[in-house]
Amino acid sequence: MSGDKGGGNVETQRRGGAEAQSDVPDGFRDTPLGSLPEAWEVVQLGEVLTEVDKRVKDFGDGSAGDFPILSLTKNQGLMLQTERFRKRIATEDVSEYKVVRCGQIVHNPYVIWEGAVHILRSYETGLVSPVYPVWEVDPGKADPYFVDPLLRMPASIAAYNRFAAGAVNRRRAIRKTDFLSIEIPLPPLSEQRTIAYVLRAVQEAREATGRVIAATRELKRSLMHHLFTYGPVPVAQADRVELQETEIGLIPAHWEAVPLGSIQTATQYGLSLRGEQKGRVPILRMNNLSDGKIDISSLQFVDLSEADFQKFRLHKGDLLFNRTNSFELVGKTALFDLDGDFVFASYLIRVITDSTRCLPAFLNYYLNWETTHIRLKTLASRGVSQSNINATKLRGFAVPLPPLPEQFKIARILSTVDAKIAAEEARRAALDVLFHTLLHHLMTGKVRVPVS
Repeated sequence: MSGDKGGGNVETQRRGGAEAQSDVPDGFRDTPLGSLPEAWEVVQLGEVLTEVDKRVKDFGDGSAGDFPILSLTKNQGLMLQTERFRKRIATEDVSEYKVVRCGQIVHNPYVIWEGAVHILRSYETGLVSPVYPVWEVDPGKADPYFVDPLLRMPASIAAYNRFAAGAVNRRRAIRKTDFLSIEIPLPPLSEQRTIAYVLRAVQEAREATGRVIAATRELKRSLMHHLFTYGPVPVAQADRVELQETEIGLIPAHWEAVPLGSIQTATQYGLSLRGEQKGRVPILRMNNLSDGKIDISSLQFVDLSEADFQKFRLHKGDLLFNRTNSFELVGKTALFDLDGDFVFASYLIRVITDSTRCLPAFLNYYLNWETTHIRLKTLASRGVSQSNINATKLRGFAVPLPPLPEQFKIARILSTVDAKIAAEEARRAALDVLFHTLLHHLMTGKVRVPVS
């Protein structure tokens, strides 16, 4: 279905004359989707998509049952089910599962309005849930890698929400007929391919950055195991380090294993005040502790007396320990190192270390080590939905105590790795912004790319 090329909509014609045409740039025309280049069409998805319903049972030799089982995610697209859930959740009998091939598009009709619609690009063939429609793009009309990002644009998401039906939010299914009736802009095929190429180049850069982040995080995990077992020595020299067996595992013979209470000067529970959107002072809560650092992307505020402010004001070098949370998250720790005034909430414990014996940054890294988390969870009392580690138990928790110079070295090594991760995450965030900016401008014709 093509838009009217004869001079715009009725309201535009009613205004008349040069003024009526001034809202439409040269080389563009009015369409139901807004102003688009004259060479572009507006079509329904049904004009470029055909459903493909090929099941495992349709392969007589049973070979399709060996294809990888894929899960559809809104952010990462189609990925291995075992990678997403850390286990297989599909039934043993997959005869009804649908076969999807590279270049075909899959959507989840129940959460498509979240963006759960993606092309298969990482595998030649896979299996998906029987409830997921699988679509083939007509290669004579559209490029599948152009259609793929178009289906997750805000305008498409808005259309899914208009058509979604059902009282329960997570089960607001969209019917296939409604999906296929959605209108999309369609440039000439050569321009589609060029747009898809540009967008894919940015996506690949983002994915490469993601792989760097994952590899650096894995390096950090390996480094933590090495540093907290052998100390800050080169890996090749680890076998020369004399070790001792302690209640916290193997550590260098010249280190000590001491209760946390022996290297702290104070512990303190936080404020029992409800955070608000506005107030005198920002208050840090358990969700502000992330991977050993303070995350202030979601802050709340409190009003309090000057006496309480002085009592609960945080200082650089304070450690915040999450004493109450789900069993998986209880025991999170972060180092406060921010400028400005902050206080902290009651689910957190402030730990102040004796800086003549223990470097806060070193202790923070140790408490965020996966192996340490396993030990910390043995202290947690289990509730119906939450677990708790109180300050008394925390004071008795054993930690390693290297000489201060070695603590500095360990903290410096790990902070260097953290800086690399932060830089790559910033790069990925910038690529996200670039992708969505390009997506909007390219898909609306506001930016045109040379077609070769």
